[in-house]
Amino acid sequence: MPENYAIEMIGITKRFPGVLANDGITLRVRENEVLALLGENGAGKSTLMSILFGSYDADSGTIRIRSKEVRIKNPNVATDLGIGMVHQHFKLVENYTVAENIVLGREPRTKFGTFDLAAARKEVLELSERYGLKVNPDDKIEDITVGMQQRVEILKVLYRRADIIIFDEPTAVLTPQEIDELLETIRLLKAQGKTIVLITHKLKEIKAVADRCAVLRHGKLIDTVNVADTDEGRLAELMVGRAVNFEIEKKPAKIGSVVLKVENLCVKNARGILAVNNLNMEVRSGEILGIAGVDGNGQSELLYALTGLSKVQSGKIFLNGEDITNSSIRHRIERGICCVPEDRKRFALVSEFDVGENSALKNYYDARYTRNKIFLNKAAMHENGEKMISAFDIRAGQGAATLAGSMSGGNQQKVIIAREIELNGPFLIFAQPTRGLDVGAIEYIRRRIVAERDAGKAVLLVSFELDEIMNLCDRIATISKGAIVGTHNAGEVSEREIGLMMGS
Repeated sequence: MPENYAIEMIGITKRFPGVLANDGITLRVRENEVLALLGENGAGKSTLMSILFGSYDADSGTIRIRSKEVRIKNPNVATDLGIGMVHQHFKLVENYTVAENIVLGREPRTKFGTFDLAAARKEVLELSERYGLKVNPDDKIEDITVGMQQRVEILKVLYRRADIIIFDEPTAVLTPQEIDELLETIRLLKAQGKTIVLITHKLKEIKAVADRCAVLRHGKLIDTVNVADTDEGRLAELMVGRAVNFEIEKKPAKIGSVVLKVENLCVKNARGILAVNNLNMEVRSGEILGIAGVDGNGQSELLYALTGLSKVQSGKIFLNGEDITNSSIRHRIERGICCVPEDRKRFALVSEFDVGENSALKNYYDARYTRNKIFLNKAAMHENGEKMISAFDIRAGQGAATLAGSMSGGNQQKVIIAREIELNGPFLIFAQPTRGLDVGAIEYIRRRIVAERDAGKAVLLVSFELDEIMNLCDRIATISKGAIVGTHNAGEVSEREIGLMMGS
């Protein structure tokens, strides 16, 4: 009996300057299944699905939707074919309401031809109820959480009556609780007859919801396997072409003197509400201190205060004994605060700059990057970028001349980590360093973090991934409501105990 396919992509090839993103891929997705699309950063997953959604045009190949050959020239054609895509980086208008965003471009009209807001609100509420995606249609996007914004993206797709839904790295910016809710939504969508393609790096999520898993490597389809018959280790091996060690081995810590000291720190958030509340902590050389907590408990504001992005209301910050509470950002960088921030696009990279230019963002004024202390020396920047590419296994099609915005998320993250480590400061902050990355990149980055600790650096790790905190850290500080509610040595506290403190 012939297979009943919702999607057939046959011989798809797509080239970008210096990169063969998709190399003759043939992918078939059955009706009413959840197919996971797995691969390293830069393997071609998002490119392939962007072709299916009409954002890119394939150089060659054929697409069939339910056995009918189609030409998907743009996303409007895809929408008319019943294909929807929930993008990794949300496509929302921040000062519009939830309802306005969901119906944007396909607004209901009154008999006079004007926008019928009441009808839009009603339909949004009905969709929200039907799929268990509770939203307030009157909330503005700028006022709701990331998890809630993702619900809006899903409802946008459902409002357009999509029965084939692509999720592109949907859990990359979600908390553990939001991830559980999303996976339940995917199960519900499948139960209601939808066909799902799930692009993800997270093997646990694949095991939780996917029926089959297609694995891409370097732009080629390596294999398609039944998830029930394949363990996480085998999936990881298919993805990176070698066995992956999920547990990072590390030597006992050689803890030295206090590098960073925070005393009674209070910091307000963007709304003027106290987000960090009399927080105290110390980070010593030769150790990794992990901050564990649910998103929104003051982690971001703490990091903004440490790096100089936010003003301190009260309290003190000391770096190697020097009071830097009111110091400028440049002074902190020159004193050795290195930071891999949680939002790489906002705070760490200039997408329009190439790798070489991004490698010198924090010390572009240094003598080696200037001529006569006046003109920037782009050649020196590119030379430094090439060194970073080689040392940190960065995949950049055009070398140091590659634009940062054209690279995969994992390779962007490696550029940032390379730059911060190369600055060679005594104190490193890693905020969500492996968010949205594949297992190969995660393994690599975790090893680099441990290597910095072994080199005598003081490392502060902020992560929502409890297994990352438990695996890497020498001490674990749990944050709740802007304060540290408990600090324990690794091995002396369980995930369950940390979870209880996180909710205190």
